[in-house]
Amino acid sequence: MAHPATATARAAQNASTVAGLARFFPEASPVRMPVQLARLTPGSDPAAAPFTESIVLEFGTPREVLFECDTPLEFGDELRLRNSDGSLDVIVVVVAVQCHPGKTVVAARFRGEVPYWIVKS
Repeated sequence: MAHPATATARAAQNASTVAGLARFFPEASPVRMPVQLARLTPGSDPAAAPFTESIVLEFGTPREVLFECDTPLEFGDELRLRNSDGSLDVIVVVVAVQCHPGKTVVAARFRGEVPYWIVKS
């Protein structure tokens, strides 16, 4: 005789927290781009902000990037993101935040236009 029961799906446990946030950005594509993150303070020179963490941009749209970091961030925070060769060196503004134990999942929008940063095939 069958008995009702519940089970936790393994796929849900192993799914990327960033992928969960990416569902709210229909244009989001996987990018996997390593960058350095610097949190900017109001009125400071962005070029002088120290890079405090290495992260991976996991998803991107023509206007946003989505990633996970250790740095506690809030809606409206400004960040500088730079890849190793400097071909991406941008200022972004946090537009969505999800807090998870020990991690912050973030969507951030480019402050200015960044043409061709993401190319779909």
